[in-house]
Amino acid sequence: MSDSGNSQLSSTLVQCDLRWEDPQANHTHLEQLLGELDGRDTDLIVLPEMFATGFTMNSREMAQPMAESQSVAWLQAQAKARKCVMTGSVAIEEQGEFYNRLIWATPEGDLTHYDKRHLFRMAGEHERYGMGSERKVVELNGFKLLLSVCYDLRFPVWMRQQPAEGEHFEYDALLCIANWPAPRRHPWRTLLQARAVENLSYVIGVNRVGEDAKGLAYSGDSLLVDFKGEALIDKPAHTPFIETGTLDKTALDAFREKFPAWQDADHFKLLPGVG
Repeated sequence: MSDSGNSQLSSTLVQCDLRWEDPQANHTHLEQLLGELDGRDTDLIVLPEMFATGFTMNSREMAQPMAESQSVAWLQAQAKARKCVMTGSVAIEEQGEFYNRLIWATPEGDLTHYDKRHLFRMAGEHERYGMGSERKVVELNGFKLLLSVCYDLRFPVWMRQQPAEGEHFEYDALLCIANWPAPRRHPWRTLLQARAVENLSYVIGVNRVGEDAKGLAYSGDSLLVDFKGEALIDKPAHTPFIETGTLDKTALDAFREKFPAWQDADHFKLLPGVG
């Protein structure tokens, strides 16, 4: 939809229910929900965490290698057909280890991935999946986006701006996809806004709705938040929706210039193996 010269990025938040451990049913369901949405309408379509299965701990049965993953292939096909980036996470097997892997699929067929760093031990995720070790920043329409998954949101050091030498900002938007249960909806909403404020960046947070096979309810509360922590997209809880919002680089840069809190930030460096 946009080009790198107009300083805008259109992002579509897909808040939906998920079929439990049924990738084909979820692929079909999502295709129906998305309809004819494509690059004429948006630059980026964001799906919830584990969009193909729900938040399953059955990694041995549900994970596949990248090259064999039906869900990765589906994301690639959708990105190509819709002429926009598609992103969401799936269970992936790699050299005998399993990962909750966020896939970034471009219309040109390129794949980038981020393996979830912080694994939700209260559900035993740390016993079923391997911990990611690298942060990942991608670029789209002149925006730099830091990728993250669900529980990562609770760990601000992992998400703090870490600009390279001579630069002021590492990224312009934080993207967080989730299966975040309804009883903890207040922390989810609060943390999305906090990450935006402290990093002077947009935040895109996409969560699911419905109930999974374990009886957990999800309220959604997907948000597009601006650099002041104000919600640009915020729909009623428990309501499925597909909504597109615009991130404006000119407005972001102007605010960073007007309110240069980044100049007083504490300098730090993450050590290997430290999250």
